[in-house]
Amino acid sequence: MKKTKPIEYNDIILSCFPKELKNDVEVVLDILPFSEQNIKLHDGQTHLVENLIHPDKLKIQLNGESLAIPYRVYFNEPEIAKENKLSPTQKTILNCIYLRHHDGYLRQRRLELIIGESEYWIMPFTLQLLGEYVYDILELLDKHIDTTNILNYRNFIKENAKFWQQTESRMISYWNVYYRSKSSTLNAYLGRQIANKIKKTDA
Repeated sequence: MKKTKPIEYNDIILSCFPKELKNDVEVVLDILPFSEQNIKLHDGQTHLVENLIHPDKLKIQLNGESLAIPYRVYFNEPEIAKENKLSPTQKTILNCIYLRHHDGYLRQRRLELIIGESEYWIMPFTLQLLGEYVYDILELLDKHIDTTNILNYRNFIKENAKFWQQTESRMISYWNVYYRSKSSTLNAYLGRQIANKIKKTDA
């Protein structure tokens, strides 16, 4: 894997968000701890991580603008005092970035912080979670997707049909591998129910 230079991290994160948010994203970038490469990973041990952002990216369209969102990020969270100084929009940007974090518990906690948010640009970050395996995150996602933002989700999947197809396929795969014993039919699985809600389809 090619090592990413720290100076490139800013460009990668900027490419995740529409250009109209550039100034706010740059404020968030100023507090991200890119200089720290000792990261606690899934095994609970601290490791030296050379690439703090995974090179694979999800390419999506947002109101006709091309964006690219990393598959995973590995950098630590910023100092809470610095985070508290962010504006509401900047905090939402930060939370979206950490929805791509390798730690599922951290993704879950950051999702809790954006329940009730309805901005169109958060859709690619939250909707990716439907194609992941953490059931507690699905419960939060179901709570998050409501009448205040459902139209944005429906517009987003129309604009990104291939991404939506891939997300549904991953969701079905995780049900088959991890949750089939608990939800004997696909339509009984929460992930399927969320997908049906977005598509306005009865299970």
